[in-house]
Amino acid sequence: MDRARLYIEDAWEFYRRGAAEVREGVEKGDAYMVRDGAEKLWNAVVQAANALLFKHLGTTPASHWERRRKLYEMEDRHEEVKRLGLADRYSARERNLHGLTFYEGIIDKELLAKEIDKVKKYIEDVEKIVEQAAQP
Repeated sequence: MDRARLYIEDAWEFYRRGAAEVREGVEKGDAYMVRDGAEKLWNAVVQAANALLFKHLGTTPASHWERRRKLYEMEDRHEEVKRLGLADRYSARERNLHGLTFYEGIIDKELLAKEIDKVKKYIEDVEKIVEQAAQP
């Protein structure tokens, strides 16, 4: 199987588990469950970005900084990546899920509900680009 496809599958699995964990944690009032779920959602975005970058560059970045930089570089060369704002969306998910929720422990139920939807849309958008690149 194509490595980019494996990254997409990982992204969806992290998304499913993270979304379920955030929802259940919010319902139970379990801050640790919410924070762990937010980190899984963030990892779903990382895996999706890895799929995109691997498909187009043949390599996977070694750090979040490098991944963010490569996404911005892709925007200069790939109109769809630019139009969809994938680099900015990556950074926003990093801040809201990884930074605010996981590390700082800020649990904003309304924000998290929106973040779940945004992570899903990010994966869907990346998956379309990856699939288009795979077509002859």
